[in-house]
Amino acid sequence: MVVMGALGVAALALPVRAADWSAVSKALGRPGAVQAGGVYRVGMPRSDLRVTLDGVAIKPALALGSWVAFHEEAGGQAMVMGDLVLTQSEVNPVIDVLEANGIEITALHNHLLRSTPATMYMHVEGRGDPVRIAAALREALAKTGTPLGAAPAVKPAPLALDTDMLDRVLGAKGTANGGVYGFSIPRAEAPRSGGMPLPPPMGAAIGINFQPTGAGRAATTGDFVLTAEEVNPVIRSLRAAGIEITAIHNHMLDDEPRLFFMHFWANEEAAKEGRGLRAALDHVKIAGR
Repeated sequence: MVVMGALGVAALALPVRAADWSAVSKALGRPGAVQAGGVYRVGMPRSDLRVTLDGVAIKPALALGSWVAFHEEAGGQAMVMGDLVLTQSEVNPVIDVLEANGIEITALHNHLLRSTPATMYMHVEGRGDPVRIAAALREALAKTGTPLGAAPAVKPAPLALDTDMLDRVLGAKGTANGGVYGFSIPRAEAPRSGGMPLPPPMGAAIGINFQPTGAGRAATTGDFVLTAEEVNPVIRSLRAAGIEITAIHNHMLDDEPRLFFMHFWANEEAAKEGRGLRAALDHVKIAGR
């Protein structure tokens, strides 16, 4: 159960059913959407940041997308997991608020190398009343520059990428979002945290993103979700394709099976990247394969 701090959050602690996502949205300050497995996921891209890496201006959908996801449990409670994109100066003010409100920090690390400014990624987990947790998360996010409120309407622009080719090579269907073409590829088994199964939108799926950079090239990044025996075969496949390994770490504290998250980066011809990523995926237990 989340224990609230004395920072004004208790006023939003009225009992609600976990499925009342409109109350969660109001408390958090940003709307979300119900996704696979009944998960209510809220994206909070860091559109306030201007991050570059090797001359590429990183779009929020490529690698700067904070998110939190709520999964209903018995008795009107919820499991909440998330990944907050933070500048270095924001890290400890956010930790202080989350810890004061009973939300656990499960990881803190980089995803990228050489980015300017450097960004950190804080993984969080909580259980309890979803509105209380949402209000605490909003209080923590107030220590950052994260834009809240409804996202402005943006007319989708054509992507200068052969997305059909990427779909064929990776053996999955991607989606366009914010100038980025992304894939969410679930593992064959259902990972668990604290004994509870994690649907893919709770951060349990492999994520691969492509941002066009011109002349058939794309910046690609994301994370592979791997068991221990898969880690080094995937490393070898990615490096053989010239794709950088940028981080290997946990995102959770009590996951079953134990999972490792491998982040990567390249800015090359998109078809070459796709082939290298597919070769790495062939070492992973993927749903439907």
